[in-house]
Amino acid sequence: MTAPLIDPFARAITYLRVSVTDRCDFRCVYCMSENMTFLPKKELLTLEELDRLCSTFVDLGVEKLRITGGEPLVRKGIMTFFHSMSRHLDAGTLKELTLTTNGSQLERFADDLYAAGVRRVNVSLDTLDDRKFADITRWGRLPQVLRGIDAALRAGLKVKINAVALKGFNEQELPAITSWCADLGMDLTWIEVMPMGDIGNEDRLDQYWSLRDVRTTYEQHFTVTDLAERTGGPARYVQLAETGQKIGFITPLSHNFCESCNRVRITCTGEIYMCLGQEDVADLRAPLRAHPDDDAPLREAIVAAIARKPKGHDFDYSRQKLDGQMPRHMSHTGG
Repeated sequence: MTAPLIDPFARAITYLRVSVTDRCDFRCVYCMSENMTFLPKKELLTLEELDRLCSTFVDLGVEKLRITGGEPLVRKGIMTFFHSMSRHLDAGTLKELTLTTNGSQLERFADDLYAAGVRRVNVSLDTLDDRKFADITRWGRLPQVLRGIDAALRAGLKVKINAVALKGFNEQELPAITSWCADLGMDLTWIEVMPMGDIGNEDRLDQYWSLRDVRTTYEQHFTVTDLAERTGGPARYVQLAETGQKIGFITPLSHNFCESCNRVRITCTGEIYMCLGQEDVADLRAPLRAHPDDDAPLREAIVAAIARKPKGHDFDYSRQKLDGQMPRHMSHTGG
C-alpha cells in the first residue's frame, strides 16, 4: 500500500488538489452563482481531517499538494493547516506545497505562507480594468488584489497569473496583461472557460474564446516560440522573445490534455473526483470518520478510487453545444 498510486492507464498520481472550503469572498460569473448556498460546517472536513487525508496521500506517493477553494484563505485557521503540512516538506516526502487564490487575502497572509514553506502561488485574475473586474467578480475589488500580489512578491513568493480567456471581455487586454506580468516577473497562463455550473449553455458558448485564437493574437504582437517544457500538468508553454516570459495555455476544449494527467481532486467534504470533467466520485470522508485511529481503510478507499480514474474527459464545444457539461460549480470541486 506504500507503492506509488498508478491508475488503469499507467499514469502515476503524484499531484493532489484539495479544496478546503466552498466559500469565497468573490462571486466570479464563470465559477459561482451570485446567491450561493454554502455547505453546513459539519459536512466539511476539519483541519485535522484534512491533515490526515493529505498526509495519507503523501505516504502513497503524492509529491505536490495544491490547496484550493472557493477561496482557501477565507477558511478560519487555515494557516494552522499550512504550517502542519510543512513537516512533509521538511522530511522531503512532499516536494511542493502551494495554493490557488483570488489574491484578496494575500496582503494579510503572504509572509505567513512563505514561513510555512509555500514558494509559489497562482492568482486568478482576468482583467486589469477596475470596472470589468467588479463586473466579473461581482463582489471583488481590484486594488485589494493588486496589493496582495505586491505583498506576495515582497515575501519572496513566485506568482503566476491565471486568466480565463473570455470572448468580448478581455480580448483587447491581452498585450497589457502580458506586459504587466513581464514587468513584475510573473508567468501567465490562459485557461479556456469550461462548462461547469448551471449558468446556461448559450452564455458559455458566447464566452468561449479558443486558445488557438489567443495564440494567434500573441503572434500579432510578439515573436512566439513553442517550448518543449512539461510540468506534468495540463499547460502547454510558449516563450515570447520580446519579454523572455513564459506563457501557458490550458486547453481542455480545443486540445484534450488527458494523456498526461497526474492528478486527482478532493472536495472540502472529502469526495475524490478522479477527473474534473467526469461525475464519478468516491467518498473518503466516511472511512476518515469511521476509523479515526486506523488509516488502512482510508488507504484502501484511495487506492480503489484511483483504480476508477478514467482515460479522459468529454468537454467539447466543437459542435456548438456543451457536450460534457458538468452541473456542479467549479467552486465545489476546487478548480
